[in-house]
Amino acid sequence: MPRKSLDSTDLRIVSVLQESAKITNAELAERVGLTPSPCLSRVRALETEGIINSYVALVTPSTVGLPISVFIHVTLERQIYSSTEHFESQMKKQQEVMECYLMTGDSDYLIRVVVADIATLEAFIVNKLSKIAGVSNIRSSFALKQVKYKTALPIRQS
Repeated sequence: MPRKSLDSTDLRIVSVLQESAKITNAELAERVGLTPSPCLSRVRALETEGIINSYVALVTPSTVGLPISVFIHVTLERQIYSSTEHFESQMKKQQEVMECYLMTGDSDYLIRVVVADIATLEAFIVNKLSKIAGVSNIRSSFALKQVKYKTALPIRQS
């Protein structure tokens, strides 16, 4: 059964792990004021409960040949369950799609894609995105410069 709330120690553990998931359990325990055994038990409980859902390595896109980040607003013909489910399932299959959000406002979805070049972006839009049933409008905006990017949530600690 999930916890009703996280205590201050759990919040410290999550905050430290967001900064550096490669930290050893001994280092983590020291930073949060626990001994290693109870610290590891808490981390495992946080994982089991889905509070911590994965550990990843963040890679600089341009260093692996993906320098172009594009935000694409997508509008569907009709925003009904079958259309949204179909669109979302298609987005989950696309390797270029890094993020996909159901939105309020002028467009139904906002997706962020990373690509190697304009030709790859064109192929994604023409051969994949525009061929999804129900898509009625696609508007793209290129990111010229990444001003801020973070993955750590702003967790308040008491």
